[in-house]
Amino acid sequence: MHLGFIGLGHLGKAIAGRLMDCGHTLTVWNRTPSKAEGMQVEAVSSPRSVSNKAEIIFLCLFDSNAVHSILSDEEGLLAGNISGKIIVDLSTNHFKEASAFHALCGRAGALYLETPVLGSLVPASQGALTVLISGNKTAYAKVKPVLENIGSHLFYLEEPGLATKMKLINNLTLGSFMATIAEALSIGEAAGLEKKEILEILSVGGGNSLVLNAKKKKLLEEDFSVHFSSALIYKDLHCLQDLAYEHKKTLFTGAVIKELYARTFEEGIAQEDFSAIYKLFK
Repeated sequence: MHLGFIGLGHLGKAIAGRLMDCGHTLTVWNRTPSKAEGMQVEAVSSPRSVSNKAEIIFLCLFDSNAVHSILSDEEGLLAGNISGKIIVDLSTNHFKEASAFHALCGRAGALYLETPVLGSLVPASQGALTVLISGNKTAYAKVKPVLENIGSHLFYLEEPGLATKMKLINNLTLGSFMATIAEALSIGEAAGLEKKEILEILSVGGGNSLVLNAKKKKLLEEDFSVHFSSALIYKDLHCLQDLAYEHKKTLFTGAVIKELYARTFEEGIAQEDFSAIYKLFK
């Protein structure tokens, strides 16, 4: 299938590569054109050009401001031949903005699917992401075979906003687990235990989790090259605080964890992998 793809950051590039491995051809646009170098894709000069060429268009962007720009700029997606086409937004947006994007695309005649994913580079390259979907049921049925190329678990939550809210809730557990593992590791090392031994014991004890299994190698080698950055999880936890505020819910651990990730900006490590929070404790 011929697909459009906008946003070739770390995760976007991994997902685009997986789609190509599954036999799809891609027309792509990225704000930094060099990100498409070496990829067997058709790179075009604007988002508008992508909408003129593809029936299904994927977005994988940093935040809601970036999505709004891609949709609404003079050379944005909605300025092109967009009527009847499907926009699959993999970005993690603010939940209010996600709901607004459904309406914005609908007014232009497009179908918008809010489609945040759980997982980072390795599961993306293996087609093993978890995909959360909200939006038009007919559009979902059409793109489901393509989503199955990138996700081993698909959850359809029809009502606009729900997929994004669930992604934010998931990232509360993701950020909290990572911070707890990092703090436990630093205390264990201070107490005289070997790092490898601590992680082995945690992995068969109370620390056993997808998070520990995914980040064990990074913690052992202290290689914090980015798969999912602290800047991104900080942004997501900020959106989660807004969600808690809207429902008048107290956010205990989420607030503390958000402030820990805020410290990564002060320490100059916000663009490293979010497992680099270990440096704060060490």
